[in-house]
Amino acid sequence: MTEVAPGVSRGQMAEQCDDGHDHRYGHRGPIEHRGERPIQRADRNMVEMLQELRVAQTGVQILFAFLLSLSFTERFTGIDDFQRRTYVVTLLLTVLTTGLLVAPAAIHRMLFARRVKAATVQIGHRLFLTGLTTLILTVMGAVLLVLDVAVGRTFALWSAAVTGVLLVSLWFVLPMPMRAHNERAPDEHRP
Repeated sequence: MTEVAPGVSRGQMAEQCDDGHDHRYGHRGPIEHRGERPIQRADRNMVEMLQELRVAQTGVQILFAFLLSLSFTERFTGIDDFQRRTYVVTLLLTVLTTGLLVAPAAIHRMLFARRVKAATVQIGHRLFLTGLTTLILTVMGAVLLVLDVAVGRTFALWSAAVTGVLLVSLWFVLPMPMRAHNERAPDEHRP
């Protein structure tokens, strides 16, 4: 007899039989190249995505706290119209980015136990990519604002542009050759 984890009833425990089917979920598709069924892949993808989101969310939270506190400093009263507009746009981008990066976890929670994990992962993936895009704009805005106040507008504009190019390159361009190679490779050669 198998041991049941504390707080889990035997009815909730996945029962594996000799044919490899998980009878709690029923027959949910064939076993794929990683030895997992589609529902297992969706579970793994959700866990991986939520862990990746934690990294991004931490950075956004720190940036958001910085921007919120900035408006209460004495030096903030002396900024010009361009800097004030940059601040407002960057703050609003931070709100949007926060919303996009928290949305996958919120959607997962709202759809919990509804048997739509694969769809939840797909929408979470799209929101995450959109959130990364707005995060690039947010970081560019923060760099522009801080450097404009600290050293001047010309250097700030160039630095914000370089920051944007660098982040787009690291987050979106760098993975493209590997993605293209993987899409061309026959299924049996994919990791």
